[in-house]
Amino acid sequence: MKRILLLGGVTEALAIARTLGPEHIYSLAGIGRVPTDLRCQVRVGGYGGAEGLAAFIRAEEITLLIDATHPYAAQISHNGVNAARLAGIPCWALRRPAWEPQPGDDWREVADWAELMQALAPFKRPLFTLGREPLQHLGEIPAEQFWTLRALDSVPGNERCEVMGARGPFRLEDERELFKRRQIDVLISKNSGSSATEPKLEVARERGVPVMILQRPTLPKVDQEFLAVSELTSSLASQLPQKA
Repeated sequence: MKRILLLGGVTEALAIARTLGPEHIYSLAGIGRVPTDLRCQVRVGGYGGAEGLAAFIRAEEITLLIDATHPYAAQISHNGVNAARLAGIPCWALRRPAWEPQPGDDWREVADWAELMQALAPFKRPLFTLGREPLQHLGEIPAEQFWTLRALDSVPGNERCEVMGARGPFRLEDERELFKRRQIDVLISKNSGSSATEPKLEVARERGVPVMILQRPTLPKVDQEFLAVSELTSSLASQLPQKA
């Protein structure tokens, strides 16, 4: 019997999980809401690196690992590939295509946090959409800047930073209102390739606001790579036993 371990993280992973039966496992790191309406098993938490994941794969008799984690979760992706090799099973991956700049965009790619801080020096009202990472740097905010951070959950900021808890998909009208109300003069984003968060890029284009794009990490090669959920689930259906 084929048994799948699906490493989740992006919205599309839930769509894949909804196609899986009770013998399969949907694995989440624990950040965000855990779905309760799935037929497959749900596991929350880490594994202790590639070797710990490989041990779990062996113990649970997993025969296929699917990586549907975030494009910037490079360590998890590398651990998944290495664990699959250690356990002797194939590894598939759902890899979102990156966004491409459109006419009118002012995108500036940065490699890391230090380079980003240098690039932000001329600006006053940045909007960070990098998740929780900027929270580690609240003590480094220049006196002339006020930061707006958007993350999954609202947490305390400080006198020069407000943290907004919000979950996509985001509506274009709401993004326009946010940029206007907060007087955003620069957007900081990962190139996640998600349609759920793409409206912010359209608003930045409309308003002539520069976008600092955090460079995508290099992800490991897998046995099969898919760019869309439909492609992956179609290949999966051909390998899973059909319901009577």
